[in-house]
Amino acid sequence: MGFFHETCGVSFSSSQAFSSSGAGGVLVPASLPDLPYDYSALEPAISADIMKLHHSKHHQTYVTNFNATMEKVLDAQAKGDTAAAIALQGAVKFNGGGHVNHSIFWQNLCPVKDFTPPEGALLSAINDEFGSLDAFQTKFAATAAGVQGSGWGWLGYDKATGRLAITTTANQDPCVTTGLVPLLGVDVWEHAYYLQYKNVRPDYLKAVWDVVNWKDVATKLEHAKA
Repeated sequence: MGFFHETCGVSFSSSQAFSSSGAGGVLVPASLPDLPYDYSALEPAISADIMKLHHSKHHQTYVTNFNATMEKVLDAQAKGDTAAAIALQGAVKFNGGGHVNHSIFWQNLCPVKDFTPPEGALLSAINDEFGSLDAFQTKFAATAAGVQGSGWGWLGYDKATGRLAITTTANQDPCVTTGLVPLLGVDVWEHAYYLQYKNVRPDYLKAVWDVVNWKDVATKLEHAKA
């Protein structure tokens, strides 16, 4: 549980995170989180077909592969095979990151009917750093659109400076690898949009603003500052 909460800025119940205890290493496997909305709830911004495939297939694959990899890590550790355990760290980062990143992503989204714009401390922080909400969204979209291949666009909080920042990560690298606490993550892997937007990533990045859960982003900022 500590790996996910401390490394990726997301809290999970014991049934969702992987941990080990005791000499033999008792597994508490990661699990696919339920969505707080129906697959169709984000239409027209994100289609039900994409959401179903993205959540039930892609995210589930990261969970399955992460659990299998962690079993191999525990086995290697039990055998004292340090080299094997180290060799598995890339798969731990990729699949564990995929699980964490998608879990943040689902929280960062909301049905169109529930959308409310940012306000309060979050809006003030956005205005202070980027000049306006529109300016932030334009810069974020341009930065995320520029990700080469697969990856993520992020709005993060820098604890050292107390400021917001936009960044990107490749593949499934978690936002925390950039030194920022994740507040808002947008998946720019093609599986997140190709069925609906084909290869026009900027159109997807324009539409996604209609379903951003700014209340969740504000809560994450409040926790990051605590």
